[in-house]
Amino acid sequence: MKYLRRLPLSAMLLTFYSLLFFAFIYAPLALIVTYSFNANPVNMMVWDGFTLDWYRIILGLKDRPVDIVNSSSAYLDSTDQLLEALRNSLIIATSTTTISTVIGTSAAIALARFRFRMRGFYRGLMMMPMTMPDIVLGIGLLIFFVSAGAKLGLTTIIIGHCTFLTSYVFIIVQARMAGLDPALEEASADLGANEWLTFRKVLLPQLMPGIAGGAMLAFIISMDDLVITYFISGTDSTTLPVFIFSMVRRGVKPEINAIATLIILVSIIIAAVGLWLRARRKD
Repeated sequence: MKYLRRLPLSAMLLTFYSLLFFAFIYAPLALIVTYSFNANPVNMMVWDGFTLDWYRIILGLKDRPVDIVNSSSAYLDSTDQLLEALRNSLIIATSTTTISTVIGTSAAIALARFRFRMRGFYRGLMMMPMTMPDIVLGIGLLIFFVSAGAKLGLTTIIIGHCTFLTSYVFIIVQARMAGLDPALEEASADLGANEWLTFRKVLLPQLMPGIAGGAMLAFIISMDDLVITYFISGTDSTTLPVFIFSMVRRGVKPEINAIATLIILVSIIIAAVGLWLRARRKD
């Protein structure tokens, strides 16, 4: 309190705003984690004791009690469906990340190192999917796939995700490219290295932090995407966000909180790995 009294009014307001901002961001996540351990199967907001049963149920380690199965509150159809949705999300996210990283990195290098007509137009074209509303992009992709006679499924979702995730990778790698010294590549060429060797030994190692950051961002966004996936997914290609959305439509129950908590945990682990790799790179 004495420290706060010595602060000027502007600093106190900034501190209060910062605390309010972080509370607004993280308080809902804290509530999700807390109520995922609530033993009450009907009303999430009424605390009825601590339990790990909801985690055991979604992981298939425990069957739901008979009284809960017969009630309207039980709507987690089966652990197999949950695992199938998770498997689909991982397949889509891994495939999309790989394709988007290759295309986005290639485009960033080409636009940074080569001069050609309409270069600015192509740069704007690469950024456009990022600024486009998800619902507009989702409807556009749906119309395109239906008009082309494509069967909606994992393939259409992967293509749809690549259309906008390539932009994220492109932006991050392009920012990394802007900070590189072209003289290093010129020196490599002067020493007799061909373009492929220069790319592999000089340019690629310098771009790796940006490429890794873009790939992790693409993976997380792909795993999290709901709106676009909802439009272009088929009946047999449900992803984890779509599966959770179908559950939420019938009420927020502890199973959903447990699934969301596991997703938060995975996101924290991915972010921690990224920060660790960044710190290791600086060292």
